[in-house]
Amino acid sequence: MNARAMIERFDPGVVGAQLDAEGYALLPGCFEAHEARALARLLDEVPDASGDAGHALVSPASFASIAPAEPASGESLYFGTGLPPPLHAWREALYRWLVPAANRWHALAGIEQCFPAELDTFLDANRRAGQRRPQSHLSRLRAGDRLALHRHDEGEQVFPFQVIVLLSAPQRDFTGGEFVMTEQRPRMQSRPMVVPLALGDAAIIATAQRPVEGAHGHYRARLKHAISRVRSGERTGLELLFHDAP
Repeated sequence: MNARAMIERFDPGVVGAQLDAEGYALLPGCFEAHEARALARLLDEVPDASGDAGHALVSPASFASIAPAEPASGESLYFGTGLPPPLHAWREALYRWLVPAANRWHALAGIEQCFPAELDTFLDANRRAGQRRPQSHLSRLRAGDRLALHRHDEGEQVFPFQVIVLLSAPQRDFTGGEFVMTEQRPRMQSRPMVVPLALGDAAIIATAQRPVEGAHGHYRARLKHAISRVRSGERTGLELLFHDAP
């Protein structure tokens, strides 16, 4: 998994246009099938209470907790002080790649904040703002589980994009479990969107809001995302965020 090579396969102009039009952009086949399944297996290979790691990608410092979420929401593995090395490099490279689009969105929305070029610098600003809780995590949903509509916009330092990755195969490993987004524009009904994902596909999505051009300039549309109820099997996914929570 070479982070730079993965990202350079995608045209930033095309990705930016998709983000502007829909609030998300697909990165098909971002991960090879074996890479996606190796990430999914981390849910079963978390270090035990003695701190012994069950997989080379996991160290005692690289996870926070694995526990059931809310009822019918499956379980989540939250990474703590550091992501596993392949994901850490990919997150840094993606942040660097997305900064121009993030700054352009803020300018269109009338927000003065500019994001620094490097992720470490941005995370330093997070810490100064009291945001120290990592949010990136793996999730596993089984039959009957779902993930309710939500967004990750706590704190004053919020990066406008996050990344989601599907780590299991629809119709083979699970049925149902579609990734869903809703967009709320002023004085309009919510717009639902189903983001089509296959094993190893990634999508860049708006974290919480995006600029939309109107008759009198740009305004902010608010977005949330969810996973519909899994009907059978087991669905595993990754949410990768670039900012920490308070």
